[in-house]
Amino acid sequence: MKLVIIGSVAAGTSVAAKARRNNEDAQITIYDRDYDISYSGCGIPYYVGGEVESRDDLTPRDAAFFKKRYQLDVMTRHNVTAIDSGAKTITVENLETGETFTDSYDSLVLATGASSIIPPIPGVDSDNVFLIRNIQNAEATRDFVDGTNPKHATIIGAGFIGLEMAEQLKLRGIDVTVIERIPQVMPPLDKDMACRVEDHLEKNGIELMLGETVTELVGDGHVERVVTESGKTIDTDLVILSVGVRPNTDLAKSIGVTIGETGAIAINERMETNVKNVYAAGDVAESFSLVTGKPIWRPLGSTANKMGRALGDLITGGDLEHRGILGTGIFKVFGLAVAQTGLSEREARELGYDIEVLHNTKPDKPAYMGGKDMTIKAIGDRSSRQLLGVQIVGFDGVDKRIDVFVTAMTFKAKVDDLFHLDLAYAPPFSTTKDPVMYTGMVLANSMDKAARLITPGDLQKRIDAGEDMQIIDTRKASQFEKACVDCAVNVPLGDLRAAAKDMDKDKPTVVYCNGGVTGNAAQNVLRNLGFTDVYNLSGGNKNYQLFKKYGN
Repeated sequence: MKLVIIGSVAAGTSVAAKARRNNEDAQITIYDRDYDISYSGCGIPYYVGGEVESRDDLTPRDAAFFKKRYQLDVMTRHNVTAIDSGAKTITVENLETGETFTDSYDSLVLATGASSIIPPIPGVDSDNVFLIRNIQNAEATRDFVDGTNPKHATIIGAGFIGLEMAEQLKLRGIDVTVIERIPQVMPPLDKDMACRVEDHLEKNGIELMLGETVTELVGDGHVERVVTESGKTIDTDLVILSVGVRPNTDLAKSIGVTIGETGAIAINERMETNVKNVYAAGDVAESFSLVTGKPIWRPLGSTANKMGRALGDLITGGDLEHRGILGTGIFKVFGLAVAQTGLSEREARELGYDIEVLHNTKPDKPAYMGGKDMTIKAIGDRSSRQLLGVQIVGFDGVDKRIDVFVTAMTFKAKVDDLFHLDLAYAPPFSTTKDPVMYTGMVLANSMDKAARLITPGDLQKRIDAGEDMQIIDTRKASQFEKACVDCAVNVPLGDLRAAAKDMDKDKPTVVYCNGGVTGNAAQNVLRNLGFTDVYNLSGGNKNYQLFKKYGN
């Protein structure tokens, strides 16, 4: 068997390693036009910032390692320029010598990855404009920062790489402006969660220009100013392009490989393309969503590694499945962890799901052990009672909780099941009723209409429409006076039973506190007193005030 793989980062090397473990006799060759293989692209911001000292830490394996360990050939600086799928041959150019030659294959794997999008902005080819994608990008950026000590950096794009770069450059003493064309950071998040990240970034000295589009990078081969569509100008010494990536599909298109609706290569459950003996894996290929079953494209090293291992097994006669993904992601910025999996509220509504939405703010562990609040936004499907998506923003314990949610969603657990999980508890690690358990409990209660929730957005719509409602702030008077929901009246929880005698039990009623717990207690009191239509404000007044400040 002769296996040829184009691409040598996460997916390509995983295919090769698994194929060799299964088949000692296969002839395996990897071609890659880059200098480095199997590198950690996600570690690049930390190399630029200096947290990762050496580029060698990002490139722990080279061609010699794979030759010695797996007896396979990794040909770097070799660009595959053409494929003849009928003859099962490829044309390869040695980029160091200019030599061109032909190789043959029995099975061909397209693991060509993705490339940074370079927007068509005048000045984008200037010497102080950098991409953050491969090791050469990393070295060039760090050398520039080390050598010129820039005072100001402009980052175009507010995805996780852009925000990680913002943090790392700021920690090096550089002033940073982040420009994003949509009116929020982190496009995969819902606005009501992204605003928490925005607030944190601004508190740490990052200037955000959201809803702005860069139209020109001004300077004679060296950017001195960034100009936006609205006419704003930013003086700068360094520009980072982080506007996203696109799959490298040109080779695939040249032989008639079908490109899916996401723009990546369409594959079946065995990662086969529509062209015989041609497969695809990693950032160049679609996966499918474990929530919807539909194609999904999330270019992440973790997904590429899984796809590569499964494909290496399938090609060599195994039956290892690639079961799909949820699109899970996590990153950290100035100590704040931001995690997401599954569908956002926006996506769930667009897909027509009948959803329940919860904002749950709880400490990761007891306050007496230094616990810090995390906010969990969970979206559940009322008909199936399954979780559709979760977003978490907090300082500690975020990774643990998102992974529990991912596991539950992968195995189709219902929201009711979360409360019954036997999660590890001790005060240094968690609260007695873990935030995951509480999330399931509250979502289930709201779906049962026993303790219904209302989001700040839905509440504001009803207020703006002039609906006749009773909105009750159950906090202390001093808290109410500082900030409250529009049209609310202050009735502290201890006074609620007496005050309820003068209220209309059949009128829609919304109760709230700061975060939701006391609001839930008030909701139970009113329901037990015969009130028929009572809601607890999801996330409480804190969530409402963020909604009012940042919009949704």
